[in-house]
Amino acid sequence: MAFENEISEERIGRGQKMSRLIFHIDVNSAFLSWESARRVKQGLSDLRDIPACIGGDPKKRTGIVVAKSIPAKKYGITTGEPVAMALRKCPELVIVKSDFELYIKCSRAFKEICASYAPVMESFSIDEVFLDMTGTSLIYPDPIKTAHEIKDKIRDELGFTVNVGISTNKLLAKMASDFEKPDKVHTLFPEEIPQKMWPLPVGDLFYVGHASLKKLSNLGIRTIGELAAMNPALLRGHMKSHGQLIWQYANGLDDSPVIDIPPAAKGYGNSLTTPQDVLDPELAKKYLLSLSETVSARLRADGVKISMVSISLRDWDLRFYGHQVTLSVPTDLTIEIYAAVCRCFDEVWDGIPLRHLGIHTGRVSRDDFRQIQMFDKVDYEKARKLECAVDSIRKRYGMDSIKRACFISSPGKAEIDHIGGGISREKRTVDYTKERVL
Repeated sequence: MAFENEISEERIGRGQKMSRLIFHIDVNSAFLSWESARRVKQGLSDLRDIPACIGGDPKKRTGIVVAKSIPAKKYGITTGEPVAMALRKCPELVIVKSDFELYIKCSRAFKEICASYAPVMESFSIDEVFLDMTGTSLIYPDPIKTAHEIKDKIRDELGFTVNVGISTNKLLAKMASDFEKPDKVHTLFPEEIPQKMWPLPVGDLFYVGHASLKKLSNLGIRTIGELAAMNPALLRGHMKSHGQLIWQYANGLDDSPVIDIPPAAKGYGNSLTTPQDVLDPELAKKYLLSLSETVSARLRADGVKISMVSISLRDWDLRFYGHQVTLSVPTDLTIEIYAAVCRCFDEVWDGIPLRHLGIHTGRVSRDDFRQIQMFDKVDYEKARKLECAVDSIRKRYGMDSIKRACFISSPGKAEIDHIGGGISREKRTVDYTKERVL
């Protein structure tokens, strides 16, 4: 579906009088584009023009398609599918391994350009930002022209393309940027919702995952417009608070601010990709326990405690969901971190099949003192001595010398690494700048 890239002078004039003017800027196929830009500078073929993808070793579970070119898409290759399956669809497929150092470098350059245009910028993920352009009409009298200027500057200076969505709130701006790609500018102002957004499949709406889509389908809802016309009380009855949220989104309602969040203080985190889609909450929590083991061990090794815990979930389509909680007292205990992780999980997961799980901790302190709480469920000193003893045994005799009984696999069941995470054994931190924390 094609959309106009321009709006009338009358529309622009009204846009200037609006209380808010928000841009959402999203890199087109970020990982593939960034690798392609590097290759073009080296005189190599442009991955965007041939069947290509960013992936891994097809013999390993991490070998999934992270990003794909348009020619690869024509072969039916989809984001999130195993590389081995993609190769069966297109034996000539060019596969390039991920290079996160490159991605971080390109992300920073992209965000530097975006930040130069707006008083407030929110980094939404590694490859997308929100700009609050409210009150900039004297500097940028034509928002459409400004959006094209940003888009073209990124393309000309950095070698990759972006989409820009423009509206009065973050939700509509993001929806607009997802319209026709690549290298486009789109608007989605409130009066344009019936024409541009409501005819779209309901699965295109932000925060409508696979589990939500199934429930909506059972209610006979196929388009965003049909969702918008539903009785919100009925949706709450079937989908609780999430039903109310997506009804608001379907009607273009969103008052969330653009927040310029400073770089987070040092934190500790880890993540893993599962061998298969995870539908069982108990299985998901076992993976989260393995991550809690590795993260808490690093905290104790560095002599620090944390008072914030967050989780990151990624579905089969590589969409991210997250949640965080603040602890009443700083801790470095596996059992307390895991309890907080489970709380996050229960509050955010809606049954969507999971492909990737991660945890992150923040608000790091080096206080040796721990304030005793009246309702403490754990004897901290006793528990810490036990966990430190486990750390010592693993350090001396190997990481697998001692493990929790729940990780001892039964016949016919898949084995889960008790110190899970793709980089846990190397004790490297995970960059969670691309996670959406709610």
